[in-house]
Amino acid sequence: MSNSAQPTTPSTVYLDYMEAGISARKDAVRPAEEVTWDYPNQSLLWREAQEVGEGLRDDLRDLAFDLHDHPEEAFEEFHARDAIVSLLARHGVTASTGVYGLQTSLEARFSTPGFNPDTDPTIAILAEYDALPEIGHACGHNIIAAAGVGAFLTSISALSIEGAPQGRIVLLGTPAEEGHSGKQYMIAEGAFEGIDAAIMIHPFGFDVAEHAWVGRRTMTATFRGVSAHASAQPFMGRNALDAASLAYQGFGLMRQQMPPSDRFHAVITEGGNRPSVIPDEATLSIYVRSLLPEALLDLSRRVDDILDGAALMAGVGVEKQWDIHPASLPVRNNHALAVRWARTQSGRGRTALPAGVLPDTVAASTDFGNVSHLVPGIHPMVKISPENVALHTRAFAEFTRTEEAVDGAVDAAIGLAQVAIDALADPLLLQAATAEFEAAGGQLRVEEYLDS
Repeated sequence: MSNSAQPTTPSTVYLDYMEAGISARKDAVRPAEEVTWDYPNQSLLWREAQEVGEGLRDDLRDLAFDLHDHPEEAFEEFHARDAIVSLLARHGVTASTGVYGLQTSLEARFSTPGFNPDTDPTIAILAEYDALPEIGHACGHNIIAAAGVGAFLTSISALSIEGAPQGRIVLLGTPAEEGHSGKQYMIAEGAFEGIDAAIMIHPFGFDVAEHAWVGRRTMTATFRGVSAHASAQPFMGRNALDAASLAYQGFGLMRQQMPPSDRFHAVITEGGNRPSVIPDEATLSIYVRSLLPEALLDLSRRVDDILDGAALMAGVGVEKQWDIHPASLPVRNNHALAVRWARTQSGRGRTALPAGVLPDTVAASTDFGNVSHLVPGIHPMVKISPENVALHTRAFAEFTRTEEAVDGAVDAAIGLAQVAIDALADPLLLQAATAEFEAAGGQLRVEEYLDS
């Protein structure tokens, strides 16, 4: 007789099928072509970035491991913020903290002599450093922070040599990505005004130049009914848990008609305390995700309809609270910048996979999506673990404190710096990135779009 107290083991058939397809497509990808020097001093500037980035290896290891050993959840990243500020200070850079409305944020700027904000470009390098509850840096934000800080310091050094272009580099420390939308709070306070492009990386089990990131909205739905004795006078009650159950079933039925790139998750967090009392309140916590902004909006409206219908069937009221924390849009990958990123990684012995090698369904959400709809941006992935180790697991957290992770941080720091330098020095690159951004729809502000 089987032990009914134990869950069944999920089949790996589809996962194996998916991994086989990824492997076949990955093997067909050729490394990015050898760098074609696009402006006279590119060879000099890239070589400087490589030397400086390698020279920062010990500093980046210390920072990444320190953050790993002191994980802090969203909005509580004081140790991480101060560790970054201290590292910058040791390299002669003064950073501002508590900027753009968040206590644990930071900003550092470097402008070349004679910088003109009206004519010279500004590139933002982003660093995240919050951790997950219980499993710490299982998403590798300690590596994101190390790579971002390393890229900023590397850029400063390269832009200080003779023959460097005019421009400005901004390092933005952006708190509270996990389960929140720290970047959107900073956007609302003007963090990205005057920025021409934004770049950052994320550790992963693959090197990927253009990865799919889905948008995400959150919803809390509270059904309110009428309490009654479940045996003596059940007819005098209106069961809020019935409505929550009906809504949950409705969501399950809706999934058949959802686009394959959409995702929906819900849990009933409250539904009564005693079987003998008809619950007068029940609560659902809901995530809605989609690869396209338009589909995210459409799915949100369908969720509204199901909740309203469930309330009507159970004879209860429903209160819906969308986006208690700001919503995240899907990432709009900038191909022009991503191609340049792939070139930088080729020089580091990595093959950054193009879009389409990994399925779009292998996707999570990030508040960088909102940034990527304000300015041209890239959010590539850097391999630090075996391919079959998933993000947000204890296993991945272990890989974010390894020498392989340090290699990833150094390679990413050099690559981000080279992309930033090229965006300042090669007007054709930034023009192409900007033209692509405008052709994709230009600026889209999440708070305006989702209220439409």
